Amino acid sequence: MLELGVKFLISYFVGSLMGALLVGKLLGGVDIRTMGSGNPGGTNALRTQGALFALGVIIIDVGKGAVAAGVVPGLDLPFVAEDPAISRDWLAIACAWAAVFGHVWPVYHGFRGGKGMGTLIGTLIVLAPLLLIGVLAVFASVLVLSGYVGLSTMTAATALPVWLAFTRLPEDQPLFIYLAVMAACIIYWHRSNIQRMREGVENRQVKVMLFKPRVPQSNDEQP
Repeated sequence: MLELGVKFLISYFVGSLMGALLVGKLLGGVDIRTMGSGNPGGTNALRTQGALFALGVIIIDVGKGAVAAGVVPGLDLPFVAEDPAISRDWLAIACAWAAVFGHVWPVYHGFRGGKGMGTLIGTLIVLAPLLLIGVLAVFASVLVLSGYVGLSTMTAATALPVWLAFTRLPEDQPLFIYLAVMAACIIYWHRSNIQRMREGVENRQVKVMLFKPRVPQSNDEQP
């Protein structure tokens, strides 16, 4: 259990490295948690700081998920022996979980983090890279139809365990459990987006929508 505990903590600390805040420090102390939606993720970074800033954020946030799931489980730590009782699959998934939780509740930044999807994608690069095709396809489809990034994210996250349930159980049970829990967490972490959509005030990416919403005319413009 010592190996599991130590590597879980290492992965959590890796996940706590926030891309938005690291890039912001490099650019003179920009903190996007005080701008736009207040979320230190790629979408808010793009909206408030532009494409290059957002790209840096995404690279870090995705990369730390890949490091946690792909590198940390195999670390040869001089003070921690490999535990033969722990499945290597479950160890990788535990480290993946820790990285996502670190992103959402980063110890270095007052436990104010993002909503986890970028880091979850990073863990999938290692755990199940072929699933990324489906994730991106679902995300893009919902985005061009609705314009809502949050809704696209939640739908893509939910589609993962549903797909596994029909195609890869019981063989991939550990991965299914991981993704089912992550889907529930992603939805919970996007509860503010859900509330804004219900109130009709959520930001929409109208430029990428396939069917642009009609802008209602004012009374002065009506014949």
